[in-house]
Amino acid sequence: MAKKRYALYISRALASKFDLVAEKRHGSKSAMLEEALRLSLEPEKVPGVEEVLVRRLDELHKVVGIVNRDVAIVTETLALFVRYFLMITPPLPQSEQEPARLLGRERFQVFVAQVGRRLATDHRLVTEVLETIASNNPDLFATAADDAPLRGRAAGNGHGAHREVPAAKEPADSKEDTEHG
Repeated sequence: MAKKRYALYISRALASKFDLVAEKRHGSKSAMLEEALRLSLEPEKVPGVEEVLVRRLDELHKVVGIVNRDVAIVTETLALFVRYFLMITPPLPQSEQEPARLLGRERFQVFVAQVGRRLATDHRLVTEVLETIASNNPDLFATAADDAPLRGRAAGNGHGAHREVPAAKEPADSKEDTEHG
């Protein structure tokens, strides 16, 4: 194969390293430079890269599955709590509103401190709750009457792989909880 001649300039430090590697490999500098340029210009032909990327993408897929499950649980929990809170909390008389606001601010500060402590560690409440459910009542999601959005997502094995859980039949005389909101 015919080769084309190039005159290249490189730094003295790089030239020294290049000379040392060429001596150790007992090969020509032209062959080393050609191999390095080929690998640099054709990175998709580097052996093993695809397998490493596929393995890493699989790991990321599992993590995203766990995050999706946790977000679904938090969203459903918050929505149920807000609906419950709004349904049972009566309006306060005008004379009791300021003391209630002060108490609310104090409670909020305690809440923020607790969240900060939990985030400072790697121990999450969602994980703790799911572990408790799994050990005490593993069929909770399969038997609750109004947990349809969580079925199939929260009933997974905790590693991103989820299984579908058949829906529980509601009694004929039960009412849906849509009249409140």
